[in-house]
Amino acid sequence: MSKDVLWWQSGVIYQVYPRSFQDSNGDGVGDLKGITSRLDYLQWLGIKAVWVSPIYPSPMADFGYDISDYGDIHPLFGTMQDFEELLEGIHRRNMKLILDLVPNHTSDKHPWFLESRSSRDNPKRDWYIWKDRKPDGSLPNNWLAAFGGSAWEWDEATQQYYYHAFLKEQPDLNWRNKDVQTAMFAMMRFWLDKGVDGFRIDVMWHMIKDALFRDNPVNPEYQPHMATYDQLLPIYSSDQPEVHTIVREMRELLDEYPERMMIGEIYLPIHKLVVYYGTDNKGAHLPFNFMLLTLAWDPKRIAAAINEYEASLPRGGWPNWVLGNHDQPRVVSRIGASQARVAAMLLLTLRGTPTIYYGDELGMRDVAIPPDKMMDPQGLNMPDKNLSRDPARTPMQWDNSEYSGFSLVSPWLPVDRTADRVNVRVQHSDPSSMLILYRRLIHFREQNPVFITGSYIPVFADHQVIAYLRREEGHPEFLVVLNLSHRPCYFRMAGRSLYGTIVLSTTPALEQTTIRDTLTLSGDEGVIITLQS
Repeated sequence: MSKDVLWWQSGVIYQVYPRSFQDSNGDGVGDLKGITSRLDYLQWLGIKAVWVSPIYPSPMADFGYDISDYGDIHPLFGTMQDFEELLEGIHRRNMKLILDLVPNHTSDKHPWFLESRSSRDNPKRDWYIWKDRKPDGSLPNNWLAAFGGSAWEWDEATQQYYYHAFLKEQPDLNWRNKDVQTAMFAMMRFWLDKGVDGFRIDVMWHMIKDALFRDNPVNPEYQPHMATYDQLLPIYSSDQPEVHTIVREMRELLDEYPERMMIGEIYLPIHKLVVYYGTDNKGAHLPFNFMLLTLAWDPKRIAAAINEYEASLPRGGWPNWVLGNHDQPRVVSRIGASQARVAAMLLLTLRGTPTIYYGDELGMRDVAIPPDKMMDPQGLNMPDKNLSRDPARTPMQWDNSEYSGFSLVSPWLPVDRTADRVNVRVQHSDPSSMLILYRRLIHFREQNPVFITGSYIPVFADHQVIAYLRREEGHPEFLVVLNLSHRPCYFRMAGRSLYGTIVLSTTPALEQTTIRDTLTLSGDEGVIITLQS
């Protein structure tokens, strides 16, 4: 592999939701010591970078995405010493640590906001977005909050509204204010100086708002089952041109440190997403590509989207792919357990950096959460829309003990009823398990550089199959064929004979089979074939 390929290009990223990964102190909530205790597992799996969701002090209105201190650790998760031990343990295993950074908003309990709210003439008043009511007494504009209702909250003491893109407990910072930029960049330096290897920037595309605060237009495609936020098209409350200046300045700061990187959380169409790579690729290293999270599981659509993405990438822009995260239903619950195996092969054979959400390597599913145990504000604020994110945030399933090895006490969210069968201990010794499939795919990718630095060449897609080549001069040529349906299918190469050996399959019994002319696959099967001339 070329020495010019950096760790965030060659390695697999693994997202840890810290509340749900491992409880080390018996309070039912995961913590830093718990993550440290499971690093050998991540190393065995083949993970090269661990992305940890927020661990900062927070009132937990949005479970850590409402930060009250960017420079410390929430006692729920441990201490700064615990963090430093985690960082050291990750680096000792030749892995990297990516921290979640939430620069768009703070907690309403953050000292900055408490000052800002104290009076209209406080020096930090302009650190947040404050607006008068309109002359008729109405809201400053029609912008909506992602978690329901208006995005404007009235402050009786100072007789103005403040803006919050999410909960009212999460006031948005005013990133047009240079002092805000200076303060946030200082926080980034604090963690970089400690040795963290990068940041995942939360809601990057929200950080700058329209200077004129114009009303958002009505969404003509809104449907009643959608979140209330989707009633409007957020063309003025997000994705403003000036945000790219901020992203570039973040990148310049990161570039002062060797081999640090930045991921951007950006839910935008591809033609807008790729702009976040920045001019001359001096923006986000990896603007998150959520296609596989949001597209219908249809081979023609997926193949077309991959082609569009590949064609849209700027010169030198590095692709990336995501199957799951803490905000979306798990892949097994979206497409079924059988197809999730095929999805794993897709994720780990496409060109670019893959990100795995904890537990997806086991085939964990969304867990039914009783209404009285629901925690997520998105679900609680829109109870009739079934939008809670809790089902995808349940405890990691380590073994078949009472609480699945996550904790010795009842955890903060329920463990799945299938955890006695879907867990690390059971799957570790089963060569046909989802866990072993993920591990084999990760190690196969690492051992065959063509899957990291080789080109992606589309071959075929119909109502059942997607097929593509991974090719690089001086290496074997691989054909990937995935059956995205439940029915058998047959595949032939157009314009050339198909001759090769299946080297890895979602069905291990197929491996080492020689293929001549026609490949026959059962439903829910995928194969990697080494082609021979």
